Amino acid sequence: MNPKHAKQQILAKASKLGFDACRITNASPPASGQHYSQWLAFGGHGQMTYLERNQEKRLNLAQILPNVRSVITLATSYFQNNQQQNPNQQPPAQKTSRGIIARYARYTDYHKILAQKLKTLTATIRQATHPANALWYVDTGPILERDLAQRAGIGFIGKHTNLISRSLGNWFFLSEILTTAKLPPDPPEKNRCGTSQRCITACPTQAIPQPFVLDARRCISYLTIELKGPIPPQLRPAIGNRIFGCDDCLQACPWNRFAQEGQIMKSHAKPELNQLSLQDWAQLDETTFKQHFRNTPIYRAKWKGFLRNVCVAIGNTGNPDHLPTLQRLSQHNDPLIAEHASWAIRQIQKKPPKKTNPNASTHFKLEKGKKLKKILFFSVSLRNVSF
Repeated sequence: MNPKHAKQQILAKASKLGFDACRITNASPPASGQHYSQWLAFGGHGQMTYLERNQEKRLNLAQILPNVRSVITLATSYFQNNQQQNPNQQPPAQKTSRGIIARYARYTDYHKILAQKLKTLTATIRQATHPANALWYVDTGPILERDLAQRAGIGFIGKHTNLISRSLGNWFFLSEILTTAKLPPDPPEKNRCGTSQRCITACPTQAIPQPFVLDARRCISYLTIELKGPIPPQLRPAIGNRIFGCDDCLQACPWNRFAQEGQIMKSHAKPELNQLSLQDWAQLDETTFKQHFRNTPIYRAKWKGFLRNVCVAIGNTGNPDHLPTLQRLSQHNDPLIAEHASWAIRQIQKKPPKKTNPNASTHFKLEKGKKLKKILFFSVSLRNVSF
């Protein structure tokens, strides 16, 4: 095997398959292993016990693939120009009855999409590095993939603990192929977060207690996807109208100005997932949920978890028009759904109706006109700031 020639074949095939980045690193233990162990001891992973079960494998890739020597890391963008130049276009929860789904989930399940491409690339690797062995993963194996991706030069781990690419921003999936072949490694990426703390301040539930540390127990993505029981009542109002995942810390990152649209995910987009109202989602029975979401990431939340999230979002709208729907769900035979629907009813009922005074409003405009113009100008200026 000629290592340099084999690497060229691998990179060319990855590009042909549509991957947005492909880089290689060695298989030495991940640098963040100690921090990962400390994070588990701290309990930052919440109920995601699977992160504990294979801790030794995450810290030693040879326990996954004996004699592993190299790791091929790949990035797949899910950025869309047509809807993500200003991705947070949805109004706040109090002004809409539409549920927000995290952007990565508005597609056919990426695990299924990338699996076949990874199988094809793995076959190329085995052929180019014969008799070496290879094993692929897409967000499913016991691998500290962000650590490896940073070491391979795909991107750097930001203060929000997600990987940031200088060419893709925050909007991409990671996948890996382990191989026993020794391939020329690429240089690592250095951390380029600088002094920005926008991701920390953007988090609605303060789930990033300090830079580079995530408390998943407070993270909206964890609460609406991984958590299988009740959402802590004190965190429910901050969830707003998010019904599956959250993009706030990702969206806040200034590096997104360089985000590029990828080709692999483009044809698998499901724009309808961000158009239906909370009222529509609340009507889903279990059979319809399975039919609608079986091939999407949303299926991971399961039907009762998803309906639980919808109840919280409806409660946060404060819209009394939803009370009949919530009354019905509060009688649900599943206690998880019934409790969250009852909470939502109380949220709506405790909000006093808004009162308007046209005369007072006119007086304010007349008396405070100059100040009002300054405030409006400041708001418009912020919309056009380039970072």
